[in-house]
Amino acid sequence: MRARAGYILLFAVQLACAFFFLYDILANLFGLRATPISWQLYELIEIGAALGLVIGVIVTARLMILSARRRQKAESDLRLASGAFMAVLEERFAAWGLTPAERDVALFAIKGVSPSEIAALRNTSEGTVKAQSTAIYRKAGVNSRAQLLSLFIDDLMEGPLPTVSEGVPTLRQALKTSSTGT
Repeated sequence: MRARAGYILLFAVQLACAFFFLYDILANLFGLRATPISWQLYELIEIGAALGLVIGVIVTARLMILSARRRQKAESDLRLASGAFMAVLEERFAAWGLTPAERDVALFAIKGVSPSEIAALRNTSEGTVKAQSTAIYRKAGVNSRAQLLSLFIDDLMEGPLPTVSEGVPTLRQALKTSSTGT
């Protein structure tokens, strides 16, 4: 919160400095200066305004670097979450005993691909995809694609995302670690 106030103050100082230079140019151009000030005071004001703008540039550069770092961390966290989600998928698929064809169909279904599109992608009939989907739902203990997807969403919402240390742990490992406190 203090940093935000500091940035707002810095922005106000930069704005005042910019207005000073703009006023100075317009005053000289149109002869608006009514009472002259000493050149020493005038030079000190100009130096202060220039320093305010330079400090603003430095702080802006720092903020841009911090923003880029935050973006990289967010992208890294997203990759981690994606990897953890795939690990959970593979773990569940193995536990349910899905065949390779059923794994493909389940993955496409979770991604939101329609049965007709899955059939086209896998070069099979739509009836085959529907039969495989029914087998997947039965093995997973659910009745629909939405319920299947909710199983994985529930896993992701149970705890914090894992952190990267040595390799990418599965979400289940991360949850087990966070629940045991180690």
